[in-house]
Amino acid sequence: RGGPWIRPGTALAGRPGPEAQRCTVRGEARFEEGGAMKVVWHGRYPGYLEDARVAFGKAYGLGYMDFYAAGLVVPVKQMGIDYAAPLTFGQTCRITASLHWSEAARLNFSYRITDDTGAVLTTGYTVQLFLNTDREMLVAKPDLYADFCARWAEGYFAGVSAGALSEGPWFFLPRSSRW
Repeated sequence: RGGPWIRPGTALAGRPGPEAQRCTVRGEARFEEGGAMKVVWHGRYPGYLEDARVAFGKAYGLGYMDFYAAGLVVPVKQMGIDYAAPLTFGQTCRITASLHWSEAARLNFSYRITDDTGAVLTTGYTVQLFLNTDREMLVAKPDLYADFCARWAEGYFAGVSAGALSEGPWFFLPRSSRW
């Protein structure tokens, strides 16, 4: 499903918007995320989504520090997670973050966590808004993001977007590498 803000046929000047940009990371469930039950606790899943979101930012120049250097903060306004099957201790997974086109000044991400066979374990979404350093919400896309969107609309990232590790930007972020 993706999120409540994803509508088929989203328009870009009367045309369908560009395809979502994607980045996939690998993850592994740690014991401390589920304990003796060996099932990852539901409250740990936002961290998995964030791992993919951070890698996306690094791959596309839209990282939190890129925004900060431009005088912006991008807090999460909305989040949703649907659990299809549990992630268990020691299980490896792939987490894909997909940024969906929007004419608005916001980041609309959907996420998919799959096991090594490709079975979907979890899906989710986040909506992030742009604020300046005075915490005032921006109603127009800031320059950094507007420039990214212009390149995206022109097809600049067409060969970079991928939904699988072998097809596009991906990173291995061990769960223990949190900062």
